[in-house]
Amino acid sequence: MGDIIVPNRGILFMKVGVHAQESLEDIIERKTKEIKEAGFALWGYGGNTCHPTTKVQPFVTEREGRGEKVILCMNEMKSNHFADPVRAEYYSVDGADWEKVPKEINVLGSRYALAIKELRREKLVLPLGKSAVAIGNSKGMSGLKYINGRVDKACLELEEGVDIPPAPDEKFVQIDLVAELCNPYAVFLKN
Repeated sequence: MGDIIVPNRGILFMKVGVHAQESLEDIIERKTKEIKEAGFALWGYGGNTCHPTTKVQPFVTEREGRGEKVILCMNEMKSNHFADPVRAEYYSVDGADWEKVPKEINVLGSRYALAIKELRREKLVLPLGKSAVAIGNSKGMSGLKYINGRVDKACLELEEGVDIPPAPDEKFVQIDLVAELCNPYAVFLKN
């Protein structure tokens, strides 16, 4: 994946933890196996801040058009996501045409999913104060201001003057897990 925290990099940021009654370690183990067997995995999530067709797909498509890769940077947090671990049977790129989720992939308790590959643990610091929302009504807003309270995911762009490592007084978030997004980037799910 190369250097991740670099100026102008497109980052999809997400807080992660227990999901659908499954520990993060179990999810990582399952997703790693799915990538090995199917060539990619579907990382489930909910919420509209990273809606598949209005946010993630156009953001990643635009970045890839420039020859760049978008990296999913995940911050591990304590969570109590107790949704039923129901496996999605179908996925859709556009919400209209549906395909069966490959048998090697189990995506549980989610409305949407990111298509990922090269999942790995990595310790990084993401300087939220030197990032901005890259798409949507909040485009241009500081990532630090946007990732506040209940907002737990965002399509971000790192600023030109990002310091690596960040200055001691700079606000940042710990990144614990990274993955590369792959085509079709984000999908809708249903049972």
